[in-house]
Amino acid sequence: MTAEQIRGRIIDVVLRNGGHLASSLGAVEIAMALADVFNPESDRVVWDVGHQAYAWKILTGRDAQFDTLRTMDGLGPFPCPAESRADAAVAGHAGVSISVAAGLAAARDAHGGDEHVVAVIGDASLANGTAFEAINNLSGATKKLVVVLNDNEMSISRPVGSVSSMLSALISNLQRNELFGLRYIGPVDGHDLRQLKEAFVSARDDQRSVIVHVVTKKGKGYEPAERDPTAYHGVSPSNGSCGDTAKSWSGAFGDALCDMARRDGRIVALTAAMKDGTGLAGFAKEFPRRFYDVGISEGHMVAFAAGLAAGGMRPVVAVYSTFLQRSVDQVMHDVCLPNLPVVFCVDRAGIVGADGATHQGLYDFAMLRCLPNLTICQPRDESDMRALLDEAMNRNGPTVIRYPRGSIQAVCAEARSDVRKPHVAIWATGDWLWKAQAVADILAAASPSLQCEVVHARYLKPFDSELLARQRAAGMAVATLENAALAGGFGELIGADMRFGWPDAFIPHGSPADLEKRYGLDADSIVARIMEFSLHQPSIFNS
Repeated sequence: MTAEQIRGRIIDVVLRNGGHLASSLGAVEIAMALADVFNPESDRVVWDVGHQAYAWKILTGRDAQFDTLRTMDGLGPFPCPAESRADAAVAGHAGVSISVAAGLAAARDAHGGDEHVVAVIGDASLANGTAFEAINNLSGATKKLVVVLNDNEMSISRPVGSVSSMLSALISNLQRNELFGLRYIGPVDGHDLRQLKEAFVSARDDQRSVIVHVVTKKGKGYEPAERDPTAYHGVSPSNGSCGDTAKSWSGAFGDALCDMARRDGRIVALTAAMKDGTGLAGFAKEFPRRFYDVGISEGHMVAFAAGLAAGGMRPVVAVYSTFLQRSVDQVMHDVCLPNLPVVFCVDRAGIVGADGATHQGLYDFAMLRCLPNLTICQPRDESDMRALLDEAMNRNGPTVIRYPRGSIQAVCAEARSDVRKPHVAIWATGDWLWKAQAVADILAAASPSLQCEVVHARYLKPFDSELLARQRAAGMAVATLENAALAGGFGELIGADMRFGWPDAFIPHGSPADLEKRYGLDADSIVARIMEFSLHQPSIFNS
């Protein structure tokens, strides 16, 4: 296949299925040259994040299945060894490719192998702290590793900070000296296949570790993505549009924060290269001196926020749930231990669907609920988001506000008020409150002995223990609905009789509706389980 044909294939499928477009379009020739110079079956190629690896999938035996990209039981959104031998490692989070590749190379050395190991990393990921730690350790770990630096001057948004500015100086030094034990080749035109192959052959055949500096254009070959690579980093399915048209949770958060910042000059906002995705673009434009984009450096972001709070500011950290995982130590040590008023607005909390196992936001509550001083809450709608933000700003301690991906779904403002003698209390976290109400309505219509009281679990930690005690005293069964992992989850915390949430397994890619159906978390499946439970609890349900 030619580069033009591969780009056409990527564009066609991604505009139909959704996915990461601009990054993969920019890396087509890199994938072609790697597949030609190295052996994908025996050599080990580690991609840093899978945003740039769609062409690699096509070229390594998966073209026939490429139409199934990001669909249930189809090709995954990122490289994964379980999918193909050509994928040397899982690649969903940034900054770890050199570390993983160095480990593979060290293992090869220990076993006396002769396979080549290659790490492909973008310029923004290279600024990540883990990448620098890996480079620092490289010469001591292995004598031979090939690092391909894909320099497109972009991550999701444009890279920021002093380290990003210093990359050109670092590259200049590499050109003149073998810094870190790395030979330098480049710069190479990343869209000239002949130049790329010559550079990769030279790197492959050298006995030393080599960095190949490749210059590419993000969005190459698709004019809208070339013009606006940030917008076309990820696109929605079917029409190639960028994001939802209805009011999103991210948008509601961004609007609320701007309103509060106009009234309180202490409020500052932080993000890790996710200004647009977290809804902070408007804040950054209106309050540029109170906005901090730290690049792909979540651990630093949280420690930096701790310093801001200790200095009298009111920092708001906007971060995806799956990326907050990268900074849990800083949340504990630098924020919770000194009890500082940092607000964590945790976006994409819950199932995210087609981005798959590396991006499902299911683990933040379980990881954080054990930390002293930390308050954790979840809104049911936009007005509740604003109220929780306001409460957090007036709290002298850290707060987590978690909310899901996508559009806000309307729910009734109050619990069911027509239930005189409820038999079941359904405690639901914010975005699944509508589902709890649907379950209650179905059960009420099906049987008068299955009356439910729906509770919005607005605060997960601390939860409303007095309400729970009253419900238990009244002989009610308790069920929980949470868009999070059951292990260590809210249902476990309150000792629920029936716990509905995601099992102790990595959840694959697929639409949220399909995944909920598969794992028994759609309304009908929940109703069936509650009815089955009622058959074994006659003392509760026949009273």
